[in-house]
Amino acid sequence: FKAPSRDHPALYRDLLRTNRVHWIAEEPPAELIREKMMDCHFRFQHQMALVPCVLTLNQDGSVWVTLVKPARAITPGQFAVFYKGDECLGSGKILRMGPSVYTLQQGKNREESPRKEEIDKIEPAT
Repeated sequence: FKAPSRDHPALYRDLLRTNRVHWIAEEPPAELIREKMMDCHFRFQHQMALVPCVLTLNQDGSVWVTLVKPARAITPGQFAVFYKGDECLGSGKILRMGPSVYTLQQGKNREESPRKEEIDKIEPAT
C-alpha cells in the first residue's frame, strides 16, 4: 500500500501487539502483573518523542499497546520500547497492528451514513 501523502490516515495506528517482552528490571513490572494493565510511554524509533500508552499483558508475555494518540508509520519487525519516567522498562518486537485511522474512519462513515438501499427499505419512495 502506498499512501497518497506523508500524513494520510492510513499511516496512523493506535494499537499494536508485540512478541514476548524482554523486561529489564522486573520481569514483568509488578503493576502490570497486578492490574493486567499499566500506563507508560513508548517509542519505536530512536529519535522519536515518547508517546503515552497503556500496556495490556497477555498470557504468553506479549503485550497489546494502546497509544493515547495514533502514531505514524509503525511497522511489524520494529521494536517497541517502553519507559516509565526516565527508566527504560523493556522492549518487544512489533508483530501485529490494529486497524489504521483510515480504516476506522471508513467504518465510522459506513455506520453514520446508511446506504441508499437501506434508506429505501425504511422510507419507501412515494
